[in-house]
Amino acid sequence: MDSGELETLPTIELHERAVHYAVRHGDFAFIWDLLKAIPAAEAASGHGGEVVNDLSHLSALLSDAMASGHGDLGEALKPLYVDYLSKHPDA
Repeated sequence: MDSGELETLPTIELHERAVHYAVRHGDFAFIWDLLKAIPAAEAASGHGGEVVNDLSHLSALLSDAMASGHGDLGEALKPLYVDYLSKHPDA
């Protein structure tokens, strides 16, 4: 799928496909990029209070990464999923 087709998919599907593909292929660079993007995405989606907590608690950040396809946070991260999936068409 090209990025235009990916843009039409629900965010949760993009999240699940991207994270599943990255985990299955050991693409820790994408997981790390996702982890780094979550605090800014939380702030942009109105959840700024969680940023300080996440930065000081890696386990919370990892938990966020696995659930980051939902709601406003997922929408804020959608460009990251579309970009990743457009580079990995077999995902």
